[in-house]
Amino acid sequence: MKFVTRAQLGWGASEAPDQATAKGVKIHYEGTHVSNDEHSDCVAEVKAIRLSHLANTKENYSDIAYNLLVCEHGYVFEGRGKRKRTGANGNQELNREHYAVCALLGDSGDIKPPEAMIEGIKDAIAYLRSYGAGKEIKGHRDGYATSCPGEPLYALVKAGKLEPGTSVPAPKPKPLYAPFPGVGFFRLGQNHPLILAMGKRLVAEGYKGYSVGPSTKFERGDIKAYAWYQRKLGYSGKDADGYPGKSSWDKLKVPQA
Repeated sequence: MKFVTRAQLGWGASEAPDQATAKGVKIHYEGTHVSNDEHSDCVAEVKAIRLSHLANTKENYSDIAYNLLVCEHGYVFEGRGKRKRTGANGNQELNREHYAVCALLGDSGDIKPPEAMIEGIKDAIAYLRSYGAGKEIKGHRDGYATSCPGEPLYALVKAGKLEPGTSVPAPKPKPLYAPFPGVGFFRLGQNHPLILAMGKRLVAEGYKGYSVGPSTKFERGDIKAYAWYQRKLGYSGKDADGYPGKSSWDKLKVPQA
């Protein structure tokens, strides 16, 4: 699980009420326009949700309402966290019955959960189950009059597609190293699993500069990380510009994505 802690978000311990067990988990969405292209946008979105909740004097939230949040890149953000009563399900009775997981989806813009998000939601559910959540997986609308979590996500809830461990294909053997994909492959905004595999290898090599962690999208943080690796190999000047070349790529030994 790609887990983003409260500490990484700059938050202290949650002041939400403790709750050791629940019947299960209810799935939510934002229900507004959502458009998060970069993973940094997702981080900013989660922080904005918390600020919005804390500013809501009518609801008088003690913290961000959700236990966990999941972005389209598959990261699971620690909201109130484990064994905390949610503030998202509609009323105190409903809040006691289920913990809450919010997908960063809206009613326009980003409305359909990509595969990485679906896997992240499964990870979030499994995590909450390991800390007292029961087996139920429901939508926010189950028990409360709302359109949440939106039709695409609710269809997955009803079809049982968010159950952790279901419909997971057997892992396929991977070649030891990926071939170099070519200089033109590495451009800002390029989205590919090989970018994530590259980032993980850079972290394994000792790079500590990612603010949250590598993702599948080639961003300026990846250029900075790869330039660090090139300098580590002894390159300098234009040879350490942060864009992979075949020689450095072969040395990095990136697994086939």
